[in-house]
Amino acid sequence: MSAAPTWTTALPDWERRILKRQSLMPCGPLFPEEAAAARAVFDSLRIVDAPGSPTIGEACRPWVGEFASAIFGAYNAETGRRLIREFFLLVSKKNSKSTIAAGIMMTALIRNWRKSAEFLILAPTIEVADNSFKPARDMVAADDELREILFVQEHLRTITHRTTGASLKVVAADNDAVSGKKAVGVLIDEKWLFGKRVNAENMLREATGGLASRPEGFVISLSTMSDDAPAGVFLQDLKDYRDIRDGKHVDNRRLGLIFEFPDKLIKSGAYLDPENFYVTNPNLGASVDVEFLLDELGKAKRAGAKSLCGFAAKHLNVEIGLNLRSDSWAGAEFWMAAAEPQLTLESLLDRSEVVVVGIDGGGLDDLLGLTVLGRCKTTRHWLSWSRAWAHKIVLDRRQDIASKLLDFQKDGHLQIVDSPGEDVAAVADIVTQIEERGLLAKDQAIAVDSVGIGDIVDELTSAARGFALERIVGISQGWKLSGAIKTCERRVAGLELEHDGSPMMAWCVGNAKAELRGNATAITKQLSGSAKIDPLMSLFNAVSLMATNPESVAGASVYTGERGLLVFSL
Repeated sequence: MSAAPTWTTALPDWERRILKRQSLMPCGPLFPEEAAAARAVFDSLRIVDAPGSPTIGEACRPWVGEFASAIFGAYNAETGRRLIREFFLLVSKKNSKSTIAAGIMMTALIRNWRKSAEFLILAPTIEVADNSFKPARDMVAADDELREILFVQEHLRTITHRTTGASLKVVAADNDAVSGKKAVGVLIDEKWLFGKRVNAENMLREATGGLASRPEGFVISLSTMSDDAPAGVFLQDLKDYRDIRDGKHVDNRRLGLIFEFPDKLIKSGAYLDPENFYVTNPNLGASVDVEFLLDELGKAKRAGAKSLCGFAAKHLNVEIGLNLRSDSWAGAEFWMAAAEPQLTLESLLDRSEVVVVGIDGGGLDDLLGLTVLGRCKTTRHWLSWSRAWAHKIVLDRRQDIASKLLDFQKDGHLQIVDSPGEDVAAVADIVTQIEERGLLAKDQAIAVDSVGIGDIVDELTSAARGFALERIVGISQGWKLSGAIKTCERRVAGLELEHDGSPMMAWCVGNAKAELRGNATAITKQLSGSAKIDPLMSLFNAVSLMATNPESVAGASVYTGERGLLVFSL
């Protein structure tokens, strides 16, 4: 038996490599002979819808073959075990992703030795399923030898090997479609769409469960970038494979091939320079037409910032972040630069001389947002910590954001409650904790939306809590909140408001739409539509109180008294 190979799936110098058009493969095939045998099959498959119906070997760029070699070359024929079992490909739209999916899974079916084995291409929709099945079907039709050994059932999207009884099935995913599968190999297409599904994690677990008893098995995820902020299982993959690639997390059983721009090109805007389109389009000039991209770029620029952002996401693999639109809040551009990820509620209280609280929430399908805003004893900077609560019904009513909310719950920044009142009690517990530390502002301490605050006021002023009604301030919304909005954005831009850097708040900031009304700036839930911004509104509410330079119960503010400084009330 030959010695076990050593390898790494990390590629810390990927930025240099991708800009120089060099290979992004962190290692060669672990078993070259196995890779060569599989490549002989893979390269011979025909791409029927390409001019002249060339083979994959004739038509595809080297990176396609490298990816296939890494997958098939990870299999140790002596032990029957695949040493790298999970693969991830992130590439821009129109870079032959469906052809790659069909070719790899057809090769796996042909090379397979296990009797009655199942291979599965899992697609999020029927349309995506057809995009993968049709090239595979056409590969069989275009080859006399394959027609002899493979049987195509088009109505079932199934291709069966006549000798081994193994089958390749292309499935539009749902729980029933994948339940009980014992697949040897699973290819998950358009992973970003699965990221938007609440039940995706359980569904994929069902689909890949067969690998537990099939050591030669593999899972491949293919995707373009999401047309919205990444979420769910796609977000998790994106984080994990980036960390593996960058060497932050060692996991040599997983390999990712990620075509994306280095941060410096994103920050400078150079990703929109057509000279740089090659970075995320390795098939530029082949399956990706340069003139088409230039036309689409021109259309997107004329249509506005939102359209341009969509173009960048799908054709340039640029992750959608905060500053997406021409009508975004001005503070969004500077938000992440002001993040202090180590900031916790406890550390905020330890560092603050005085604290105010902002609260905002609506009905059962809204979030209840809370922001604790402290003034630092030493720097006088404002320190912000935010959390949110949601009733479980929101997961059914707002399935478009349900996976996002569950992500935030996993992060610990949002809590899903089972019954109304649990969220209000949790908010009151935090306010009481601050009061017991003697840090809560002496007079006006708690800022709430002036509409729909009954439950919160009742809880805080109850005998058990004991807050005086005078310390709870109703904050008018709409244009009347303009002063707080502008104060907040100036503080954020000047790094004088530091926040805990939670993904939940970044999402809310990205959702916020600003509108000029005369000299005032308005950010409202009505402007933002169905997107959630309640925790951000709770920050603005808190800012409206902190801007008055409050003093705590425990002691006078440095802005009043003996220092003789003038206080402006906003």
